[in-house]
Amino acid sequence: MAMGLMEGNVALVTGGGAGIGRGIVRRFVREGARVVIAEFNEESGRAVEAECKELGGEALYVHTDVGNKESVLAAIQAAVDTFGGLDTLVNNAFAPSPEVLLERKTDDILQRTLETTAWATWWAMQAAFPHFKARGGGSVINFYSIDVETGAWRHADYNMGKAAIRGLTHSAASEWGRFNIRVNAIAPAAAGLSFERLCREHPGFEKVSASVKPLGRVGYPEPDIAPVAVFLASDMSAFVTGQTINVDGGLHLWGFNSRPANLAELEAES
Repeated sequence: MAMGLMEGNVALVTGGGAGIGRGIVRRFVREGARVVIAEFNEESGRAVEAECKELGGEALYVHTDVGNKESVLAAIQAAVDTFGGLDTLVNNAFAPSPEVLLERKTDDILQRTLETTAWATWWAMQAAFPHFKARGGGSVINFYSIDVETGAWRHADYNMGKAAIRGLTHSAASEWGRFNIRVNAIAPAAAGLSFERLCREHPGFEKVSASVKPLGRVGYPEPDIAPVAVFLASDMSAFVTGQTINVDGGLHLWGFNSRPANLAELEAES
């Protein structure tokens, strides 16, 4: 494999078995990184591991439930044990929750969402910290969402988790800069797992999604989102920290209206 932008870099990507995570894993491997695929679904995780080997790279699948602290810590340790250290942490995974109105979100729903967003990111970052420090620096790439900015309907728990992650990103960038650890976030809009589900449930969604972006098209994980992750993981962003980068075809400029067309029906449900 030719020398790439991430040659010698050891990376861990949560949710690396599908969607945006898979795109990032594949692009990292193409750029010379050795990657741990921290994924809950064994079938998809092992499939991506095999894809990486076909690309001529090194990758390891580790079964990971990001909502469980011990599982997250084990994934970080597996990266260190297998590849000798850690340079890049990508906190991409989360568990989707029921899309119901705010007043019908339960404590259990909120708890699981926070565990797989804010807590998962917190656990992984703290576990990665000593290994970054030992290497003389590192890069954390967290995931934010335009849903927070637009107050997306039926996503109150998700919005809380993502807002917390942005605050954590800023705090860690401020405090860990002294160790040459850079902490940034990506706010993507891409054809990942949620997009695929919406396309199945709402015919014509892909066309509508493209139309609300200034660039007039849908973004895809490997060609559109992953290159920004490569930038943030590589020496190209050596002087970049505390940033949130919108990788959304300009969607953040126009925003979107998520008020349900069937609101009266939803409110009438028992």
